[in-house]
Amino acid sequence: MPQVLEFSDVVVRRNARDIVSHLDWTVTDDQRWVVLGPNGAGKTTVLQLADTLLHPTSGAVTILGERLGRSDVFELRPRIGFASSAMARRVPPEESVLDVVLTAAFSVVGRWRESYDDIDERRALRVLAEWKLDHLADRTFGTLSDGEQKRVQIARAVMTDPELLLLDEPTASLDLGAREELLALLSGYAQAPTTPAMVMVTHHVEEIPVGFTHVLLLRDGEAVASGPLEEALTAENLSKTFGLEITLTREAGRYAARAV
Repeated sequence: MPQVLEFSDVVVRRNARDIVSHLDWTVTDDQRWVVLGPNGAGKTTVLQLADTLLHPTSGAVTILGERLGRSDVFELRPRIGFASSAMARRVPPEESVLDVVLTAAFSVVGRWRESYDDIDERRALRVLAEWKLDHLADRTFGTLSDGEQKRVQIARAVMTDPELLLLDEPTASLDLGAREELLALLSGYAQAPTTPAMVMVTHHVEEIPVGFTHVLLLRDGEAVASGPLEEALTAENLSKTFGLEITLTREAGRYAARAV
């Protein structure tokens, strides 16, 4: 399968400290990756590299066939969908939900003077329906619940049919109901044949959607384990990643972990 993301001996160094340390990692277009690790492990930095928001100190990052640092990131970014809480903070609270999603067509945040074709609006409405948001199309973003805002962010990220979808802690801060609703939607999306390659950062194995295929475990910027979920996501590897003895269970495709 074609590669959509490749890290070769990647180092990101800040203040004489390696945030990412000599990381080798490859994602192909049929894979759904979860990146797990404790706070400070380098998870968000890895996602920022994949979204062209950050360049490595050394090593090579290749995204959708383009070498970071040798390509025009402004041409590359529209091919990548990215949803994060940082993006949500940039959305004007008075913006309608429909416009939050629609403006992804021009890679802008906040409706201004740009004009959209009917096909763009139909696409945005269809995406809102897929993420169970069509009844909120006319609501303003600032009046939504956390769970609704998270789904709007993802709907915006998939609006342009990206070739790579990056999700930074999409279920963080959600209550149990909102989390499970979003995980069910992500599971369905991950298993659809037309879905692009996906990379999702989280702290918790309980938040891995059914349909995800691979895991990258990080600690102090280094890969503890990487590969198919069934092989790499083990109690032993989790214990090394989080620095305490952990047990791991799986039921109906969902994982659960707790300290011994």
